[in-house]
Amino acid sequence: MTILCCLLYVAVSIVILIAFTLLFLRLWLKVRRRNYRASVGGRCVLGFFHPYCNAGGGGERVLWVAIRAIQKKYPSIHIVVYTGDTDATPEDISQRARQRFNITLQRPVTFVFLTKRRWVEAYMYPHLTLLGQSVGSVLLGWEALWKCVPDIYIDSMGYAFTLPLFRYLGDCTVGCYVHYPTVSTDMLEKVSTQQEGHNNPSFITKSWFLSTVKVQYYKLFALLYGWAGRRSHAAIVNSTWTFDHIQKLWKMKDRTHIVYPPCDINEFIKIPLDAKRSKHILSISQFRPEKDHPLQIQAFYKFMSGIPDNQKSSYKLLLVGSCRNQGDKDRVETLQKMCSDLGITENVDFRLNVSFADLKSLMASSQVGLHTMWNEHFGIGVVELMAAGCIILAHNSGGPKLDIVVPINDQPTGFLASDVKSYATCMAKIFSLSDRERMEIQQSARTHVHKFSDAEFENGFLSVFDDLITKCT
Repeated sequence: MTILCCLLYVAVSIVILIAFTLLFLRLWLKVRRRNYRASVGGRCVLGFFHPYCNAGGGGERVLWVAIRAIQKKYPSIHIVVYTGDTDATPEDISQRARQRFNITLQRPVTFVFLTKRRWVEAYMYPHLTLLGQSVGSVLLGWEALWKCVPDIYIDSMGYAFTLPLFRYLGDCTVGCYVHYPTVSTDMLEKVSTQQEGHNNPSFITKSWFLSTVKVQYYKLFALLYGWAGRRSHAAIVNSTWTFDHIQKLWKMKDRTHIVYPPCDINEFIKIPLDAKRSKHILSISQFRPEKDHPLQIQAFYKFMSGIPDNQKSSYKLLLVGSCRNQGDKDRVETLQKMCSDLGITENVDFRLNVSFADLKSLMASSQVGLHTMWNEHFGIGVVELMAAGCIILAHNSGGPKLDIVVPINDQPTGFLASDVKSYATCMAKIFSLSDRERMEIQQSARTHVHKFSDAEFENGFLSVFDDLITKCT
C-alpha cells in the first residue's frame, strides 16, 4: 500500500510539474510575442511555416501568392516566413521567387531561419517515417515558436502537428493550407491489399504480418493526425480529392474550404496555340520519389519501341524540375542511368532548376505535357501545361482526375492513364491526332484552366482567412 501511495504521489507530482512548466512557457512566450510585436511598430505578426520556401515547387507558389494577396489587402500586417533554407539569403529567396514564379512582393518579408530542418527529412527515419517526421516537425516548430511568436500562424506545408503547439503554447490563432494529407484512406487501402509502392516496399507487401502491423500503425497515426488537424481555426485544402480525405480524418467540414492553388495562367496563356509543335513530351515536377519519374521513362521507352528507327530522333522526353537536396540529386543520377540502360539517353533531356523564361520556351515548343504522380493532391504543373497549350497526359487519380482533366461541354481537355501500357498508348494517340483535333483540345483546356487563376486563389484564400486576420488588425 505504501508503494502504491508513493507511486501515486510521484505521478501527481510529475503531472503538476509538467502543468506548471507548460504554463510558464506559455506566459514566457506571451512576453516574447509582446516584445517582438513592439519591435515591428505594434503591427500584427502573421507567420507562415514553410521550411522549404526556396524549393521552387507548386507549394512554394501558393506561399508567395498568398503573401502577395495579404500584402495588397492588409499593408499593415508584418509577415514572417519560417524557413530552413539556411544556405540562402533573404535576397536569394526573393530573387528565386521572381525568377521561378514571376512573383514580386510589394514589400520584403522577414525570414526566420531554422537550423533543425533535418528533423523533418525522411532520411532521418528509415522506419516509422510518418511518425518520425511528425515528431520532428514539432521540434522544428518549437524552434520557430521560440524564435518568433506570431499573432497568426499558418502552416502552408502540411505539418499539422505544429498546429496544437502554436495554438496552445503560443496562444496563436492558427490556420493551414493543406496540399496533401500526411496519411489517407488510399494509403491504408494500398497497405491492406499489399500493393507495392515507393512507400510500401516488397518485403512488407510479401508479409501478411508486416502488412497487418503497418495498417494498425497507419490507423493509430490517422487518429493522432486528425486530432492535430482539428486544432486549426480554419483550414484550406487544394482540391476535391484532398477535401474528401481531410474531411474523413479531421472531421471539421464547417471549417474546411476548397481553394484551388494559384496557377500562372496569365503568363502561359500568352503562348500561341500551335497544333504543329515539336514532338516533345514535357514533364514539370520536382525530382521526388512520389512523382514517379521511372514510370515516365518506362512509358516513353515502350512508346518509342513502336516508332520506326528513322523517326525516333524527332521525339524527346524533357524532364524539367528542381532538386531540394542530395537525395533528389542522387535520384536524377539513377534516372539518367535508367535511360542509359534502356538505350534512350539521346531522346531524354534533363533540365534542372530552369528559369521562368526557359520554362515558358520549353512549354511553347512541346506538344505533350506529362504527369505521372499517383493521387496527386492537385497538380499545378498540369494546369500550367494545359494553359500553355500542351496536350496533357496525367495520372488517372487525385486532382487531375477529379478537378483538372475533365470534359468541358462534352469536349476533352486532355488524357488520363495509370500504367506503362496506358501511358504509352496515350502518347501514340496524341501524336496521331489531326491538327484540328489537337487544336480543339488545346482550346478546351485553355478555357477550363481560368478557374485556377491567381485572382481566383487570392479571393478564395482571403475570404477564408479574413476573419482571422481582421481580429488581429
